[in-house]
Amino acid sequence: MSEPQYLAIDDLLSGLRAAGEPSRLRLLALLARSELTVKDATAILGQSQPRISRHLKLLAEAGLVRRYPEGSWVFYRLAEDAAGDLARDLVARLLPADPVLTADASRFDALRRAKAEEAAAYFAAKARDWDKERSLHIAESDVEAAMLRALGDRPFHSFLDLGTGTGRLLELFADRYTSALGVDASHDMLTVARAKLAELGLSRAQVRHGDIYALNVPPASFDVVAVHQVLHFLDDPARALAEAARALRPGGRLIIVDFAPHDLEFLREGHAHRRLGFSREQMARWLEALDLDVELVTDLSPAAADGSQLTVTLWLARDPRIVTDLPLVDLTREVA
Repeated sequence: MSEPQYLAIDDLLSGLRAAGEPSRLRLLALLARSELTVKDATAILGQSQPRISRHLKLLAEAGLVRRYPEGSWVFYRLAEDAAGDLARDLVARLLPADPVLTADASRFDALRRAKAEEAAAYFAAKARDWDKERSLHIAESDVEAAMLRALGDRPFHSFLDLGTGTGRLLELFADRYTSALGVDASHDMLTVARAKLAELGLSRAQVRHGDIYALNVPPASFDVVAVHQVLHFLDDPARALAEAARALRPGGRLIIVDFAPHDLEFLREGHAHRRLGFSREQMARWLEALDLDVELVTDLSPAAADGSQLTVTLWLARDPRIVTDLPLVDLTREVA
């Protein structure tokens, strides 16, 4: 059981004042279910955009919610600290059958279904290209099983998935982590991921738009960092690995999945691959330069041995620094 978090009197009163208004309390109830944009909240509460923006601004100033800019949009989510816990406590004491909250929940569910349909349409449009690429290597279920074996059964606190795409790894490791963050550069992919997380009820996981070369996360803040089938799209994989290593806590683990060296040149033009796989030696040099210890390297080979299919390689490396009793870092805090 985690230690309770406490608020100073002024902070507690500020939070209570911010929450003590019907529309703002309704917003907190919705944010306890999922992150929202101003547009989402406007549709659900049936209020004007300026009014919703004002309510969210007051909640953010009181520390009850956090705002996350993403392009021209801003997503709002309950804070992950003591002020956020206050908001959750207040929401937990609301009568579930309250007619106003029930109507809000109904509109929220309708909005979530519409987003899920939009995400499914995008995914279907891309499915042909993805299916063609997946057919070139062993089943993705076998790759995922290898990742689960590599990390073992012990739970861990914090998980970071770089190039999260549709958020599949956030789903795969959901029973292992306490909190998780997926980062991706594609707004369309993040739309798919958010719809999936909402459908699965994975409130412990969130996704953010970000640059894999300049992660907006605190250093030394994650127990496990995953880079799954991402490096071959990058011009500078070593730089991305350096950012991943920076995010690792002492004793943390970095799991990398990508292709072994191959000569399927059509993947450059047709699938935007920048690199045609990575050798064990090359990856070992990069990880050694980052002061990470390689603990496991596994090749997952296809059935065909004629070079027409791809071998997937899994690397597991560990930060050799000794784990200390350092306080947990607020994973929702963005850094410059």
